[in-house]
Amino acid sequence: MGIEDKSIPEGFEPLYRESAFTQLIGPIYQKVTPTCLRLGLRPAEKHCNMRGDIHGGVISTLADIALGYNIAFSQDPPISAVTASLTVDYVGRISQGDWLEVDVDIQKLGKRLAFANCFFYVGEQRVARANAVFSILNKSLKQSF
Repeated sequence: MGIEDKSIPEGFEPLYRESAFTQLIGPIYQKVTPTCLRLGLRPAEKHCNMRGDIHGGVISTLADIALGYNIAFSQDPPISAVTASLTVDYVGRISQGDWLEVDVDIQKLGKRLAFANCFFYVGEQRVARANAVFSILNKSLKQSF
C-alpha cells in the first residue's frame, strides 16, 4: 500500500480555501473543531528530506497557514492579517506517511496585533510547536469556514 492509499482520519476534508501555493504543497486537510480549524497532512515523498523525514520548511508553512486562517476566521466578518513573526521549534520526528495534525490556540487578538501558537502532533506525540505574531490589516475577508 502506497502513501497515497492511506486513509484520512474521520472528520477531515480537503482544505476548502486553497491558493496555488497550498495546492503545490498539499493535499492539506481541515477539520472544524469547537476551538479551532485543525489542519492535517500526510507527508509524501515531495514533503521529505533525504532521510525520509518531513522538511522543516513544510512545518513552517503549515504553521503559517494554520495560524493565519484561525486568526482571520476568529472574527465575523473575517479579518485580514499578515505574518509579522513566526518561530518554530522542532521537537520530534515526522516521517513520510505519518498523519500530522496542527492544533491552534489564539492567545490574544487585538486591534493591531494577534498572538497565537500551534502544536503539531503525530498520534498523541507532540512533534513541533510554533508561535506567531500577526499584523491586523484594516480590511475584512469575504469568506468563512
